[in-house]
Amino acid sequence: MTAPLTPPPPPRDQSPNNGWQPPAAGQAASSASSAPQDAGYGAPSGSYGPQGPHVMYGVHGSYEQDGPGMKTEVREAAVVALVVALGGALLGVLWWWLAPSVPLVGDVVDNNWVVYFKDTEGEQAAGVDGTFTLLALAFGLVSAVAVFLIRRRGGVPLVVGLAVGGFLGSLLAWKVGVWLGPSQDVIAHAKDVGKGVTFSAPLKLGAKGVWLVWPLAALVVHLGLTALFGPRDVDPYQQQLEAQRGAPPV
Repeated sequence: MTAPLTPPPPPRDQSPNNGWQPPAAGQAASSASSAPQDAGYGAPSGSYGPQGPHVMYGVHGSYEQDGPGMKTEVREAAVVALVVALGGALLGVLWWWLAPSVPLVGDVVDNNWVVYFKDTEGEQAAGVDGTFTLLALAFGLVSAVAVFLIRRRGGVPLVVGLAVGGFLGSLLAWKVGVWLGPSQDVIAHAKDVGKGVTFSAPLKLGAKGVWLVWPLAALVVHLGLTALFGPRDVDPYQQQLEAQRGAPPV
């Protein structure tokens, strides 16, 4: 014998008085298309500015603005490079003013003018390079601090502009110092002052590597300031975790 089957329970009443009705086909499709997506990194959604799209992935599949834009950063870097390079004129004047003079003396040998170092063991020539190096270090420090204070956000174009400006400033300082210093034609200078009279040698850099002191010092100082006092980027994973913890339970 088989046990009698228990009849299924009657269906619930889905009348309008019951407060719930299954959605129509059109309404279901509309609701599905307008429903929010899952939290996470979804399809890109952002706005296009005058410089094009400059966005970054944010939390819940959205984008966030990432800086003023590459074109703006390049323009700022070009301005920084120009201003820093023009500072080389002041460095050249200070180098010409503070560098020690190298004494020379002229003589006539077989009816030909020759020029000798008056003090063959002197270190004035090394002092000329040392003065330029110390001044370049100071200018690198000042330019890096000034650029950081003006724009704390930093950026690769800004750092490149600072380095290029420092190098061009060193070249300009060298040219200005040589131009302001004694004549480059030492034979003509010796003839002008006379035989056996001491005169100063033209300004000259014995080590051309000092041209890199300014840009390297500026880079190191600027990167250090940015690492210590620059703004910190938001960690998207940490932000997403905090958003999930603060979200109300579903």
